[in-house]
Amino acid sequence: MAAVVSLFAFVFAIVGLSNLSLIQAQKGGFSVELIHRDSPKSPLYNHLDTTYNRVTNALRRSFNRVHRFKPTSVSTMEAEADVIADSGEYLMNISIGTPAFDIVAIADTGSDLIWTQCKPCSQCFPQNAPLFDPTASSTYKKFSCRTSQCGDVEGTSCSSNGSCQYSVSYGDGSYSKGEVAADTLTLDSTTGSPVVVPNVIMGCGHDNDGSFDENTSGIIGLGGGDSSFISQLGTTVDGKFSYCLLPFSEAGNSSKMNFGSDAIVSGNGAVSTPLTKQSPQTFYFLTLEAISVGTNRIKYTDKPFGTDQGNIIIDSGTTLTLLPDEFYSELESAVSSMINAPKVNGPEGLNLCYDATTEFAVPDITVHFSGADVKLQPLNTFVLVSETVACFTFSPVPNFAIYGNLAQMNFLVGYDTIKQTVWFKPSLKFIEF
Repeated sequence: MAAVVSLFAFVFAIVGLSNLSLIQAQKGGFSVELIHRDSPKSPLYNHLDTTYNRVTNALRRSFNRVHRFKPTSVSTMEAEADVIADSGEYLMNISIGTPAFDIVAIADTGSDLIWTQCKPCSQCFPQNAPLFDPTASSTYKKFSCRTSQCGDVEGTSCSSNGSCQYSVSYGDGSYSKGEVAADTLTLDSTTGSPVVVPNVIMGCGHDNDGSFDENTSGIIGLGGGDSSFISQLGTTVDGKFSYCLLPFSEAGNSSKMNFGSDAIVSGNGAVSTPLTKQSPQTFYFLTLEAISVGTNRIKYTDKPFGTDQGNIIIDSGTTLTLLPDEFYSELESAVSSMINAPKVNGPEGLNLCYDATTEFAVPDITVHFSGADVKLQPLNTFVLVSETVACFTFSPVPNFAIYGNLAQMNFLVGYDTIKQTVWFKPSLKFIEF
């Protein structure tokens, strides 16, 4: 049995920045290489970790990530970005300001605001790189409370001097507070010339803490809200982006994260399902109708977000697919009934695990979204958590639902935020369990 170490998400690294305007980049687009977080090229690489340490850590982050979904407070451009498999988080190396100042930040489809730690810092989580100094950037500008830019960011307030202040916090205790500002953001392009995006709304964090790694500096929000990077690019990318998440076994190869017309998903096997607008607008909601195990179709009737439509969040930063308890129980029973192998104990949170030294066939599993039947490969549904234990990549949570990155791997997944559609197209390359 091939080792299934495919649960790792991705790490963004943008290279070769200089000075091509956003308008100039529209013909050639821009590209970003995605680097596996556990690759020696990654700032998060730890040579002491084993493959199974990384698997266990990624599974743990899936459950922690649920809390992050509960916060307490131009013409069309073609673009693409290189993608390599990772383990539950994305990092994007960008540049902010003039002159350009390099930033390493978590790229997060479950967040909107772009923010980084800034000088002076009254409370900052430890980071290895220098802090961004807004006074050193000639293009940096902050906003007053009366500006429309301040209104685009949720959770803002006024300081004693009338400047716009933001505060974002998460259920896991992480938070960032500071001033709402704008500055130039620089990205690499597919033509080899960088793309310079002026006046990007961002948060300059002077008070930040929580579960952030010392090799990162903040967050690049890729969600659906007004202040996210995707929304700020807007019509320049025609509201489109796509990615292909590669299994860990493919970590030496790269694919592309596409923007604009290059992000259109079409051709043989491509299926689409509507995005449903719900509150908060940050998250990408889909409608799950059922999941089939072989010919056994299990209807999904849960309403974790209050309605029949938009009953599951799709997220590229969550490893496992998390489902409401009762529905998960039915799904697990159906899968278990079709596997003839000894059951064993697995990590906490994974209910269905088998002796991986015993050869067994993984049943066909199809996820039925509204208008889109997505047939999963074995690498999407089972993962090796040790040399001898393989576990089902779906897990129960109370009254919540997230379609995670393991289920998305080896698919081209495209988002059209204007037409409110998500596309899935299976990779032509079949990767065995």
